[in-house]
Amino acid sequence: MHSHLIPGIDDGAPDMDTAIMLIEGLKELGIERIITTPHVMSDLYPNTSATILSGRDEVRRELQQRGIHIGFDAAAEYLLDEGFEAKLQADNLLTFGNQHVLVEMSFVAPPPNLENLLFQLQVKGYRPIMAHPERYLYWHATKEKYTALKEKGVQLQLNMLSLTGYYGESVKAVANYMLKKGLVDYLGTDLHHEQHLAQLKQIEKVAIFESDLVAQHQL
Repeated sequence: MHSHLIPGIDDGAPDMDTAIMLIEGLKELGIERIITTPHVMSDLYPNTSATILSGRDEVRRELQQRGIHIGFDAAAEYLLDEGFEAKLQADNLLTFGNQHVLVEMSFVAPPPNLENLLFQLQVKGYRPIMAHPERYLYWHATKEKYTALKEKGVQLQLNMLSLTGYYGESVKAVANYMLKKGLVDYLGTDLHHEQHLAQLKQIEKVAIFESDLVAQHQL
């Protein structure tokens, strides 16, 4: 429920062959259904529901033509930027499961109106999931931020690669902290490219998961 596999519309798969290669790699890992989530950023990746769903359909046709059997759907990863409120007011956000919406923040600083944006999402009936909170370095010294989000009804999605040290030891430490505190609702690949896939294939060889720490939630 967090990946970037629609060709050419964000910093994920640049073309169809790469997208199919990455999807086949996920299938080899045992994944049976993908909900890919292209970036939606006002300036850098101004994707719309129409462009994302059109790309999804193209990938579905290619999978069918190649005889690759895997569920493939799409939503989006919305950046909480200056343009997000207008998208929210238009009430045309791409969701998955039970009105879940995947959102992310800038890696530089959180939006000053973060709480208000999340509240507006909930008032409109959406269920926000914060993407990779362990990667926001500005919260590492104030870990109570994660608990505060949970108390406000926001679910948290951890990147699997964070547990391997792929993004650095500080991110790995916070990822493990979140697991031990029971703060993680979802695991995601955040798959962008072949290097990510190679790292994901190594996860099963590393003792990073403890069964009593990881809880799966049905969408």
